[in-house]
Amino acid sequence: MIRLVWALVVCAVLTQIAYPLTTGTTRDMVTIAVVVLLAAAVLVHAVLRRGAVWALVLLGATAGLGIAIELLGTATSVPFGSYFYATDRLGPDILGVPAIVPLAWTAGFYPVWCAVSYLIERSRVPPDRHAVYRIALAAIGMVGWDLYLDTQMVTDGQWTWTSGNPGLPGIPSIPYTNYLGWILTALLMAAIMEYVGRRVDMSSTADLRISDAAPFALFLWTWLGSALAHAVFLEGDELRYSAIYGFCVMGVVGIPLVATWFRERRKVPVQT
Repeated sequence: MIRLVWALVVCAVLTQIAYPLTTGTTRDMVTIAVVVLLAAAVLVHAVLRRGAVWALVLLGATAGLGIAIELLGTATSVPFGSYFYATDRLGPDILGVPAIVPLAWTAGFYPVWCAVSYLIERSRVPPDRHAVYRIALAAIGMVGWDLYLDTQMVTDGQWTWTSGNPGLPGIPSIPYTNYLGWILTALLMAAIMEYVGRRVDMSSTADLRISDAAPFALFLWTWLGSALAHAVFLEGDELRYSAIYGFCVMGVVGIPLVATWFRERRKVPVQT
């Protein structure tokens, strides 16, 4: 089954590589395919590595909470600011929110959660502080991912902001309230996973022999691949700035993740 995870990861990456080469309805189809493939990859991995019940908690905390927050956001402008989705571009919708959007929350959250967990478990942070650090770093990682995601999707016209609030330098079309909303939402998702997910009995269905290499690969691809795509391959002035913002904010997790991984590899004895 782990081969299925890697097959889904490879297909998702190849589909994302194809994204800059497409336009119009074809690009919309590619966007849908990317979300479906990524969500499938992370959910299958979560079931195999952490068990079916934990994966259900993940789905509820991300897709379930995600659609609730999106519906609240489009109806009341809370917590992200005033925005609306394009119609008839990303498939069926739920009260104006494309049904595919909740799965994007799942697809983005799980690699960040796995990367953060790896760092915390190998850090000098006292065990009684692990939860606080994991929740905070997961929220930072998610905001970094959104700096790529929102800018790219707004540039493509998938959703539009109508808020008059200012944005980040170089990205005026997205108000700062969006990032505040993402911080709050990601903190809530991470808190649910920390305090509900860790109480789930994973022993009966999880396979701890399976590594988190696949979600790590997705995290690194999103962090580095998105920076390259925004800086070079995609058209749009704001994307040049999101390449920098996304790289720096996701790098809060990404740089120590890479450093820790190399340090751990050096500890592995060489077989002769």
